[in-house]
Amino acid sequence: MKILFVCTGNTCRSPMAEAILKSKSNFEVQSAGIAAMTGQPTNPKAIDTLKANQIDFSGQSQQLDSELVDWADLILTMTNHHKQVITSHFSSGIDKVFTLKEYTSDDADETWQALKATYLKLEEKRASTSENSTKEEIEACLSEEMAKIRRLEEKLRDLDIVDPFGQNHEAYQQAYQEINSAIDKLIEKLPE
Repeated sequence: MKILFVCTGNTCRSPMAEAILKSKSNFEVQSAGIAAMTGQPTNPKAIDTLKANQIDFSGQSQQLDSELVDWADLILTMTNHHKQVITSHFSSGIDKVFTLKEYTSDDADETWQALKATYLKLEEKRASTSENSTKEEIEACLSEEMAKIRRLEEKLRDLDIVDPFGQNHEAYQQAYQEINSAIDKLIEKLPE
């Protein structure tokens, strides 16, 4: 299986994910960035964090392109925003892109389905309100769905891996731990 990790600049999170998975499996792994400057070295703090966890890695950033999207069997992003960029710009990636935490989470799919259903219910209620309804009446009618949407969207935000770029070594270690934990679940989930 060919796995592609994607973040913003391909200098912190996605190279760490690539290095961690390579150190624990025999999958073919690459990483890229949606806004990467090709050829940039992996961030020194990311390298230090990997070394502190007994992983040797050196790499250079690469810009996400259609060739990489087509190469991958599975594309795992660090945030929902990265996932949205890929699905809107690369039609061949739509069915194989997930956030890393979404793919390894037990309840992420249920959350997505609940969010879609709630949006649908909200639109149905909005369509059924009278043109003569006041703004306050419409808001009161939709308040339950709006509150549920906020809760579900917040739950989905928890599926993002926080970007340590520009922060201290502790932030890199925290990102490493989040990624490492998700990769352990990924390895359990995928046949090698």
